[in-house]
Amino acid sequence: MKLYRLLTGPDDASFCHKVTAAVNKGWHIYGSPTYAFNSATGVMQCGQAVVKDVDGVDYEPGIKLSDY
Repeated sequence: MKLYRLLTGPDDASFCHKVTAAVNKGWHIYGSPTYAFNSATGVMQCGQAVVKDVDGVDYEPGIKLSDY
């Protein structure tokens, strides 16, 4: 099965740590990062898609992606 996640967060070290943790768990960067201003909070937001192949497991809508 191929898994997809879109990691998001404020433009600070916590976002970089989130992406770094995913990469160290075997997730791969997918595409370019995104960067936008959140006018509701007044904070710049980042986003990065990541993907991962998992053998021997079938996809189910209730799967908790962060467990992988």
